[in-house]
Parts: sequence; structure tokens; C-alpha cells
Amino acid sequence: MKIKVVWIGKTKDAAIESLTQEYLKRISRYANVEGGSVKDEAGIIARMAGDKGKNRRKLVLLDSRGKQLSSEQLASFLEAEQVNAIPVWFAIGGSDGFTDEARRQSSLVVSLGRMTLPHELARVVLLEQIYRAFTILKNHPYHLGH
Repeated sequence: MKIKVVWIGKTKDAAIESLTQEYLKRISRYANVEGGSVKDEAGIIARMAGDKGKNRRKLVLLDSRGKQLSSEQLASFLEAEQVNAIPVWFAIGGSDGFTDEARRQSSLVVSLGRMTLPHELARVVLLEQIYRAFTILKNHPYHLGH
């Protein structure tokens, strides 16, 4: 399975960068994963357009107006996409969220909850939840141990 996680803006905080790299490493045990920053929403669309499998992929936007999923529901989503062999792109917007056009292009819009999170922290939470989803699918004790 291929997963790409893109976010708007450069990381200035070393702790956020360290956690980002740690969770990307953990996820890589279960999937081909890549993370990276872009300048703006147009950068996300441009990066996706350059993807080889551009006609077969799922775009998941993180937006406060999206659907809230449990960890188990995220695991089920990833399992279905793993079976379908479709790359999944997760995109984290800036402080203003995504435009209506970007939401129309997405396959799924997800909210991490009703609380407002800084977008850098939202990235770490998303990556941890992706890792947790894979541990759920593999019956690893990580999910139940917390």
C-alpha cells in the first residue's frame, strides 16, 4: 500500500519534525509511506498531478468540517484501500482549511475532532492514527495498551 501525507508549510519546531519522522518510520513497517510539505493548496494538487497513479488514488483531506472517524473506522478505511491497491493521499491544510473546490476533488474529508489544533500538531495526530490503524489491522497490542 502507498500512503502519501502532505501538509502546507515548513516545520520550524524540531520536536514536531522529530515526531513526524518517528511516525513515518513506524508506518513504513506496514506501508510504503512518504511525507512532505508544500507551499499551499495548489501545491498539493500539483504534487498529486505529478503522481504516476494519478487516475487511481484517494485524496483524504483533513478539515474541521469533515467526518469524525474512530481509530477502528480509519483502520477499516485503510484496509479497504489496501485490498483495492489504491494509493491514499492525506492532505493537511493550513489554518484556513481547504477550499470548496479541493473538498469536491477529495474522496473523503476527515476531522480529527471538534477541538481546534495547530496544523503541525494535527499532522502528528494524523500520523499516529495511521500507525495505530495498522496496528489494529495486525492485532498488535499498541492500540489496546494505551
